[in-house]
Amino acid sequence: MNRAIRDMTDALLQRHPCLAPLAGVLTAATEAIAGCHARNGLVLLCGNGGSAADASHISGELLKGFLNRRPPLPGQTDVLVREMGDASLAAKLQRGLRAVNLCEASSIITATANDLGPELIFAQQVFALGRPGDILIGLSTSGNAENVTRAMQTARAAGLTTIGFTGACPGRMDPFCDLLFKVPESETYRIQ
Repeated sequence: MNRAIRDMTDALLQRHPCLAPLAGVLTAATEAIAGCHARNGLVLLCGNGGSAADASHISGELLKGFLNRRPPLPGQTDVLVREMGDASLAAKLQRGLRAVNLCEASSIITATANDLGPELIFAQQVFALGRPGDILIGLSTSGNAENVTRAMQTARAAGLTTIGFTGACPGRMDPFCDLLFKVPESETYRIQ
């Protein structure tokens, strides 16, 4: 594992010792996301309410630098300089990890809810966008959100790695998670 990631993980576990039992899952998830990125794969995210906001935040951190600037790969911005004749845009852009928050696509969400059923709002997007080797991160504080569970089922069937974030109680999505963060809390705000 990258030293910076290891240092961040260690700092997180020092601040929140109750998460120590999840250290192995955290390492495995980090490695899975890094591997997906190395293959130019896609990380999909979904959740409801506050979990949708968390999915948005996570995808934002993946799409540009987080703690450190992620410079473009050599040659990645050459076309901008060549076509626009202005290196300032290319100098500011950062390399991102391909990520899509499935909660933010209102047209497909409402069309799916209307035509197929609200429990399929994320599953339909996973079915259309996901490819083997991609990742779906599903967030559900109860672990029982039907639309997140259906997305996890669809992702598993399509060959995506599934990473779940839930609270301590057993949930319906648990069996469909390759990696499962079960935060040792039962109150929504503490889980988030």
